[in-house]
This record gives sequence, C-alpha cells and structure tokens, in this order.
Amino acid sequence: MNTSLDQTLAGALWPEKSTNMVLRNVVLAIAGSLLLWVSAKVQIPFYPVPMTMQTFVVMGLGVAFGWRLAVATLVLYMLEGAAGLPVFAGTPEKGISLAYMAGTTGGYLVGFVAAAGVIGWLAEKGADKSAFKMFAAMLLGSAVIYACGVTWLSTFIGVEKAIQFGVVPFLYGDLLKAAMAAALFPAVWSLLKKK
Repeated sequence: MNTSLDQTLAGALWPEKSTNMVLRNVVLAIAGSLLLWVSAKVQIPFYPVPMTMQTFVVMGLGVAFGWRLAVATLVLYMLEGAAGLPVFAGTPEKGISLAYMAGTTGGYLVGFVAAAGVIGWLAEKGADKSAFKMFAAMLLGSAVIYACGVTWLSTFIGVEKAIQFGVVPFLYGDLLKAAMAAALFPAVWSLLKKK
C-alpha cells in the first residue's frame, strides 16, 4: 500500500511493514506534539526579536510526516493547548486554554495547521528533495502562517500595525529557517539513498 506517509522521511525511516500503521502514526503524532511544545519554549537571541524554532518544527513536521499526519499532529497540539496544557509560546504567563487561543496569536496557531498541510503536500510531491524547492516551500509556509496570523491580529490592532508587529520582526528569522530546511531535508534524503 503506497500511502502518503510512505513518500515521506518518516515513512522512509519507519516503514509501514515494520509495525502497525495506527501505532506508528499515534507515536509520531505524540512525539511531534511534544517537539512543538519544546520548540515554543526555547528562545534563541536574534535580531530584531528573539526567535523560537516553532515555525521550523511546524513545517518540518509537514516535511517529515506528509500533510495528513502533520495536520493531525498539529490538531493534537491544539487540543493539548485547548485542554489547558501550557504548550504554546508565552504560556502560562500570557494565559492558557481557549482564552489564549482566541487572543492575538490565535490566527498564527490556525496558520500552523494550514502551513503544515501545505508543506506536507509539497514534500509528498518531492519538494523536500531539492534545496531550491525546499527553500521556496518554506517561504510559502511562512506566508501562509503570516496570512492567517495577520488577518486575525488585524482585528485587534489594525492591518498596518499587524504587519509591523506580526510580520516584519520575524522575516530575517524565517529566511534563516528556510535556508536551514533547504540544507537539511535534501541532505537527509541524499543520506538515505546512499544506504
């Protein structure tokens, strides 16, 4: 059976034949949600604002898992947050649960799910095997996150300020993450082909 997961890094590293597919997907989704949790909490000093690796992990899960499992993993992560677990950046200090999710960053959270799906679909089509295509896919994923985030944030502070505070400070970091993905994912595929 040639499922979308079989065309992904996760499928190459953990083939369907080696275990029960449902068990594999559950384990991967839980591991992915835990990785998202950690990535939301770790800040790296960067100009002009500190950078987390959360968007890299969001899109990296899309690349590694394919669109279906990546979206399911992000939905699990959102459910963990909705249940009150402090999985998001700035929690519990800035609130938890649905109140946090409906706040100013809610659109970005929706964008995470959409971006993981878009990147996962592109990876299933082979974008993760080419540095140029991977860089472009990461930029597209970032644009999806920004579009959702700014749309929601602008209802609180207006479009101009939403772009000023919700996009511009993060552009350099996202370019760096796109470059990292362009170097990393095609290299992993090259290593796997050599085995």
